[in-house]
Amino acid sequence: MNEDNLQNSKILLVEDEETLAEGLLFNLSEEGYSVVWAKDGKKALEQFDSQPYDLIILDIMLPYINGFEVTKYVREKSPMTPILMLTARTAVHDRVRGLEIGADDYLTKPFHLQELLARVKGILRRKRWYQTAIESVSTYQFGENEINFADFSCKSVNKKFRLTQQEAMVMKYLIQKKDKIVSREELLEKVWNISSKIETRTVDNFIARLRKYFEPDTKKPVYIKSIRGAGYMFVERSSS
Repeated sequence: MNEDNLQNSKILLVEDEETLAEGLLFNLSEEGYSVVWAKDGKKALEQFDSQPYDLIILDIMLPYINGFEVTKYVREKSPMTPILMLTARTAVHDRVRGLEIGADDYLTKPFHLQELLARVKGILRRKRWYQTAIESVSTYQFGENEINFADFSCKSVNKKFRLTQQEAMVMKYLIQKKDKIVSREELLEKVWNISSKIETRTVDNFIARLRKYFEPDTKKPVYIKSIRGAGYMFVERSSS
């Protein structure tokens, strides 16, 4: 922990399963994090409104207000707060929906404690990398698009919108590697801090969403290109 200077990061843990929550609360606290536990969606929103958090660990199935609704609320108030969503292993559609509405990462139940701790550490590291990355270039323009990496606001043709922090991180990394092939595994390792080929679908979901934002025609992308069998490449100008 010390080498990363991540101790005392504030985490909001939202989980109604008491045995699991108590175990996570203990182990996260042992890692040096300051953790607040909310047992349901209603309490989660109250805690979120009461103070800022560096990360939210959020179960989907919650009493009163489910994890999807909590995510939507958080994203409207704070697009920069990362959310690690906990999902059932069999509910693939829940994971996709969670990513689509703004979750930054997900972990399927049951999971190993060390994997969760690694995801948490990776998310907090990414926040630092991102803050350093935007110091040199905070805005970027390509075609009819403009991204403000400081506040995640974007313009594209006649619309304005806001990225999530994870979406912005993916775009920032692709732009930094402009005109170079970036594999799914590289994105997982550098942006998600995950060394696993199993989660490559996560990358594809994010790329598909980014294309909806920035590509004139998602079926014929000119900026975020697919390189068959290799990964993706960001190209600033479309080729003729």
